[in-house]
Amino acid sequence: MLAAVILPGAAGAAGAAGAVEPGSPGFDEARLASIIAGAHRLPYNVARDPARHPLATLRFFGLAPDMHVAEIWPGGAGYYAEIIGPYVAAKGRYYAVVPSLDPRNARAARSNNMLFARFEAAPDLYGQPMRADMSARDLTLYTANSLDLVVTFRNLHNWAGAGFDRHFLAGIFKALKPGGRLGLVDHRLDGAPNEKMRIYGGYVTEDYAIEVAKSVGFELVAASEANANPRDGKDYDKGVWTLPPTLTLGEKDRALYMAIGESDRMTLLFRKPEAQDQE
Repeated sequence: MLAAVILPGAAGAAGAAGAVEPGSPGFDEARLASIIAGAHRLPYNVARDPARHPLATLRFFGLAPDMHVAEIWPGGAGYYAEIIGPYVAAKGRYYAVVPSLDPRNARAARSNNMLFARFEAAPDLYGQPMRADMSARDLTLYTANSLDLVVTFRNLHNWAGAGFDRHFLAGIFKALKPGGRLGLVDHRLDGAPNEKMRIYGGYVTEDYAIEVAKSVGFELVAASEANANPRDGKDYDKGVWTLPPTLTLGEKDRALYMAIGESDRMTLLFRKPEAQDQE
């Protein structure tokens, strides 16, 4: 069962944005569940479902089939792209926001090519996804106030470590419609900020994520424990990548890390205030 928590100080924002509960207006649970069970999905991605809870997560974010939804840095495997893309293909649109390509970055090029090749190979499934590039120096999303929802999964720690988290979040804020939402999932660090784990370990405190989003204008709507994992000790020499699916240490203590599973993750929902709230 999805656990949704309205945080202290967020009640007004939550009430203005509407309750984010199963059965919210516009959310089509049967359609989304059918897509998650679809044969089009990569086996690698399907294996991640028990840890990533896509149905509960997207229900919490209030995803509706007629939304214009941008995913920031979906990755070559396109875990959420292969779910959200078909879900909104008929009535909305999926926007893949990928890292701006550096000609020297062959890995990023392969990742982008892999993702868009899948879209092109199945137009009846994905419709017409849109593409935009995003980098620290050249942030290009879409027309201001044009998106209903932006989602990003396990990326904030990268942006924070590189020092352009506020820059990216400000661009997302600008692209959202008034009342639009940002859904954010990332590896969660407990307690006070730990610079080593934030910059090198892949973890971010929930307080930091909330503070940085609020600093560019977002309101916090709610937090969910849908992607929590209390087995994650969060103190590994190789950071979060010690855990699956990366398993940086290879066969060393593999059984231990497989038993822990994927990281403990915060799941946060933010809202861009309505136009009158910004005056």
